[in-house]
Amino acid sequence: MARSDPTATNWTGILFGFLLATLAAFQQFKLPPQLPALLAEYAYPKVMAGAFMSIYAVVGLVASVALGWLLQRLGTVPILLAAFATAVGGNFLALAHPESAEIMLAARGLEGLAFAVFAIAGPVYTNRSAGPSHLPLAIALSAMWIPLGQISANLLVPAGHLFEGMPVSGWRLSWLATAAATVLLALWMVVIRLRGSADLDLRRRGPAASPPLTADERWALSLAALIFTLWSTQYFAYMTWLPQFLVEVHGLSEDWATIGYSVPVVILVVVGLTTSVVIRRGVPLAPMFVASIVLQAAVWWAIPVTTTLETGIVSLIAYGLGIGVTPVCLFALPSTILGSSRAGPGAFAVLMTGRNLGVLIGPILLPQILLVMDVWTDATPVFAALTTLCAVGALLLGLGLARMGRYRPD
Repeated sequence: MARSDPTATNWTGILFGFLLATLAAFQQFKLPPQLPALLAEYAYPKVMAGAFMSIYAVVGLVASVALGWLLQRLGTVPILLAAFATAVGGNFLALAHPESAEIMLAARGLEGLAFAVFAIAGPVYTNRSAGPSHLPLAIALSAMWIPLGQISANLLVPAGHLFEGMPVSGWRLSWLATAAATVLLALWMVVIRLRGSADLDLRRRGPAASPPLTADERWALSLAALIFTLWSTQYFAYMTWLPQFLVEVHGLSEDWATIGYSVPVVILVVVGLTTSVVIRRGVPLAPMFVASIVLQAAVWWAIPVTTTLETGIVSLIAYGLGIGVTPVCLFALPSTILGSSRAGPGAFAVLMTGRNLGVLIGPILLPQILLVMDVWTDATPVFAALTTLCAVGALLLGLGLARMGRYRPD
């Protein structure tokens, strides 16, 4: 059901899009907190373990732009139903043969195909369903699907201990829970479709629904995708390997490593919501964007000297503050560059292509560096330099947006 009043907010559409994207993150991020247990049980090579995250990116790079095109031209619901089925199939394939690294990689690839659909459709639903007064909140929700999916996955680590000795204990509980959540959301989509309580059709309405992109708009979207690549590279390297880093370097138990891993993620959620309020009050996007990435770069540069418990906690908090602002700004860029009425699946597909490149590079780059350096802290200058370059890109984009007269989403 399309909104008869374009200024009204359809909360069903916002919630469905938000949960769809959160499910995508839950699928992907159920791995890192369980990675120490999986490595201990099956002794996967670390590079292969990194590939379990990066395979999502490989699939996304191959599929995202085509999926953005298909979602705009074909019926959306059949594509989503196929994605739900693919995600469930991937989860059960991993449960059937976890001892095989190759089969586990193939299972994660099936999940990644579903992720590529959810990660495009979810933010578009959330943004498109919001009226102008609620657009900053919708953008914040679009940015927080990754951390909330992470938090949800983290909560299942201690829950898995409750079933110790049973077939559903440990990491298997996370995979089963993900499959169940996927089925439930698919059923809710069918209910929404039957009741017409939200418009789930992302097809373009008419051959000239919006004017073509200008050269400046194409440049800004391309630079935004490149920035997303650099940012995702360092973010996913950090978030994929932080639990293992805390276990190996700081000697924490798996449960305490999960708690440490959750600190920046929880801060991200709080700061992300605050950022949406700031944007709603008219603060320009670019200064916040640049400052947040500079803070993350500083955390990377300081890792070799933040080795005590106290300085480590400060490092986690500072990183959480930075990553709380950056994704909100990133997901606000399509609406800032094009306006909310033109920021459809195609624009988000370009953005997600940049993200997927970072997801591909980050999780496998860090263990490759470790093979050479053999010391965790020796890998940090590489990611510090990448994050610094990301901040430079954000500055250039901010200057370009100012020249175009685009300062905030509308």
